[in-house]
Amino acid sequence: MNEHIRGIIVPILTPMNEDESINEAALRQQIDRMIVGGVHGIFPFGTNGEGYILSESEKEEVLAICIDQVAGRVPVFAGTGLIATRDTIRLSRKAADLGADVLSIITPSFAAASQEELYAHYRAVAESVDKPILLYNIPARTGNALTPATVERLSRIPNIVGVKDSSGNFDNILQYIERTRDNDFIVLSGNDSLILWTLLAGGKGGIAGCANVFPRNMVAIYECFIAGDIVGARKAQDAIRPFRNCFRFGNPNTVVKTAVALQGYLVGKCRKPFDYLPDEGIAAIKQVLADLARQGVC
Repeated sequence: MNEHIRGIIVPILTPMNEDESINEAALRQQIDRMIVGGVHGIFPFGTNGEGYILSESEKEEVLAICIDQVAGRVPVFAGTGLIATRDTIRLSRKAADLGADVLSIITPSFAAASQEELYAHYRAVAESVDKPILLYNIPARTGNALTPATVERLSRIPNIVGVKDSSGNFDNILQYIERTRDNDFIVLSGNDSLILWTLLAGGKGGIAGCANVFPRNMVAIYECFIAGDIVGARKAQDAIRPFRNCFRFGNPNTVVKTAVALQGYLVGKCRKPFDYLPDEGIAAIKQVLADLARQGVC
């Protein structure tokens, strides 16, 4: 599986009906749209998939739909990290039983954890499931950061195969790569603006929220890079800057989901209370979508 954890993996959004229940038909449509767009993996209930606000039963529902609809075309990643170690083990085992290919495990949140506690948490989970595990570092959301030294230690555990870094700190990504280079360890950017630079530094790609809006363009960053077309990769990387500038208007997850809805897909809004954008934000997204469409960015 290690060789398949690469490229552009989409943290696919979770379409919802007006009553905030899961919209299965729309989810299946988005999965097919992403795969046709060339993505290299589908990652349900990540941050862009609103995993933070879905119940465990809803996560199981979404994962089962994704596995069924993907039908082996690309790997399916399941975000199974919860606050408690025993709860993370339970959900990870359930995801493995359902057929997830890779488990993405976010750091515990709310309570401050020492590096030794984080190491013990991930080691216990890894010893409890027979699936590849991707660490997920996003300290701005969880309050806990995986240091490069801890990632180096964890990389020696056989089924901990990689890390997604959403810290926004490129030096942190560099240190992850430098410290794990001898362990066949996979480093992915969780910040869409750093995908090309991560690839240039020796990383394997990115888990890209913007792929929900522009799948072909995001895939082009990776495919052009692999083909040696750095100019093309840079063009695709730079193309998303105007859209990312819209993140100033609200939660990035809400901006992404609003943009997909404005493209004509019935994905609904984010679950309350994280569903508000000001009128000026919606107008800005519409303008950016129109401008990028004229440039052929899709």
